[in-house]
Amino acid sequence: MIPDLKKNGSDPPPLEFRDAWFSYFSEPVVERISFAVQPGDFMAILGPNGSGKTTLLRMALGLLKPTRGSVLLFGQPPERFRQWSRVGYVPQRVEAHDARFPATVSEVVGFGLYSGMDPLAPFRRSRRQKIARALELVGIERLAKRRAADLSAGQQQRMLIARVLVRDTELLLLDEPVAGVDSAGQEQFSHLLRRLNEELNITIVIVSHDIGAVMREAKSCACINCEMVFHGPVHELTSRELSRLYGYPVDVLLHDALHEHR
Repeated sequence: MIPDLKKNGSDPPPLEFRDAWFSYFSEPVVERISFAVQPGDFMAILGPNGSGKTTLLRMALGLLKPTRGSVLLFGQPPERFRQWSRVGYVPQRVEAHDARFPATVSEVVGFGLYSGMDPLAPFRRSRRQKIARALELVGIERLAKRRAADLSAGQQQRMLIARVLVRDTELLLLDEPVAGVDSAGQEQFSHLLRRLNEELNITIVIVSHDIGAVMREAKSCACINCEMVFHGPVHELTSRELSRLYGYPVDVLLHDALHEHR
């Protein structure tokens, strides 16, 4: 049984799944999923295609309602959650910025501060400072005046993270954010997420297929293939669990300061 953290007098975790199920036309996509993401964690959700990883994020965002069980954001079901400035989401693909979209990078990032019509908003110094700071944090301050449509895929993903950061987000959810990004860009992006986690204490949950990057950067992971295969610290994830997850032998070789070579 999962403890009720509110009854124990503790703050609820940013994200929690309690025996969560979701089915399409009576066919389970995820079932019996129970885990909590603790404040300050950097969690990766791993699994093969069609394993239910993105479904978990959609339930967390309230886009899908569990067929059974529950999902909680800061202790509340998504449909009753009202403090959405605390939650940021970066999708798998950037499709909103085509050649006809005239907004600059600064303007797109500023959309994250929108809270109703305010004709003076573009002239407010505090707003400009927040945008500049967010661009600096993700390393694209030099692109502030460039059209969003002209950015590379990796630069657009950084722009979307900056749009989240202007709101002082506490929980960042990312769905395969480096799909279509070259290997160098993927590595830089992973380092960026680690900085945001360590320096700003942003809780991060990332759906990823890149086992190597996940095991270098993340602190914990949840391995999903419809059901939970493994949940715990990344350094405890072994070839045996990964082989169960993907259905074929997987060897894990790590050569960094945080994890032992296996």
